[in-house]
Amino acid sequence: MTHIAFVDDAIQIDADMLAKAFRIDADDLKQGMRDGTITSRFERGEDEDAGKVRLTFFAASRRVRITADEDGTILTCSAIDFGELPLPASSRRVG
Repeated sequence: MTHIAFVDDAIQIDADMLAKAFRIDADDLKQGMRDGTITSRFERGEDEDAGKVRLTFFAASRRVRITADEDGTILTCSAIDFGELPLPASSRRVG
């Protein structure tokens, strides 16, 4: 699928494609979205980005960002792996 679909007030995206970007299988992606360990954000472009949308999906150590035009054609898809990040010293529990 090279498109996302806008249906009523929802967005549909191919789970297999998104799971591949997360490097997990589609069932794990769906479970993560159900239990809240994978979340998302939707943004509409303004000014020079008018007519574009951006979907960002977040997991504990990975972010996937998809940009599409207003027809739903995916323009870019990128992923960043943050790995296992240690907590900042001010957040660590002591004794």
